[in-house]
Amino acid sequence: MITSIPSPSQGVWFIGPIPIRAYALCILAGIIVAIWITQKRLNARGGQPGQVLEVAVWAVPFGIVGGRLYHVISSPQAYFGAGGNPLNAFAIWHGGLGIWGAVALGTVGAWIGCRRHGVHLLDFADAAAPAVVLAQAIGRWGNYFNNELYGGRTSAPWGLQIHCWDQSAGVAVTCPGTNTTILGIFQPTFLYESLWCVLVAVALVLVDRRFTLARGQVFALYGMLYTLGRGFIEMLRTDQANYVLGLRLNVWTSMIVFAGSAFAYWRFGVSEAGGHEQANRPNGPVAGEPAPDPPSTSKSSTSQHSD
Repeated sequence: MITSIPSPSQGVWFIGPIPIRAYALCILAGIIVAIWITQKRLNARGGQPGQVLEVAVWAVPFGIVGGRLYHVISSPQAYFGAGGNPLNAFAIWHGGLGIWGAVALGTVGAWIGCRRHGVHLLDFADAAAPAVVLAQAIGRWGNYFNNELYGGRTSAPWGLQIHCWDQSAGVAVTCPGTNTTILGIFQPTFLYESLWCVLVAVALVLVDRRFTLARGQVFALYGMLYTLGRGFIEMLRTDQANYVLGLRLNVWTSMIVFAGSAFAYWRFGVSEAGGHEQANRPNGPVAGEPAPDPPSTSKSSTSQHSD
């Protein structure tokens, strides 16, 4: 019987002098999947082929920078504390991307890209929501390859085998005072979050198909559902973190983002009810539906189209 989930003993491979890092490959795979799914969903909202890639050129770099900034700001000791090296703040290949900063600054990049390429930001956000959280699910496997972000010790059959790890080299090393590289069996919090993200992605797609939501509400729902699970999973983790009033900083961030997302969901709905937005509609007809008949006027029998 399987008594634990094995972990990789190596997370970096070399092609000549070039390092191939599993963490980076997982992030890249998530980005590719997110772009593909978002484009398909944006097409259904009247988008044009290639628009998501054009927006992603802005959103992805902004998101990576934002994710790294949040990680460094929320965990400064490793870079600016005793024994820390400030230059390591740029060593993104060692891991360390905060989803909160990635989404925040990535949204700024998406806003710039949407303005430049004629895409409604809320249409783009709603199309991207399930894709983004699925990309998070894929990206979490980078933590698996890095033997990081696990919980407390466990004897459960789904416990995760963790190695003593050389982060800079990306390989398992012999644990001090032993002849083994196995540190122990721990809660696989990376796996819990990955599975939760998949469930959130499925839920968003089903809700989007079943109900008529206002522009922006799908993305707001993503913020609510993801943080609901992330807050609980965060409390299982045992990696080093800063605490505020007895709770990990990311738990507080989850609660704040949940509250902000809930307010946004309500506000988008109020705007829709007030006639300020048309629910899930782009400026043109939705793909697959006939264009509405043009309005007629009493002054002329000739129909006119309005922009």
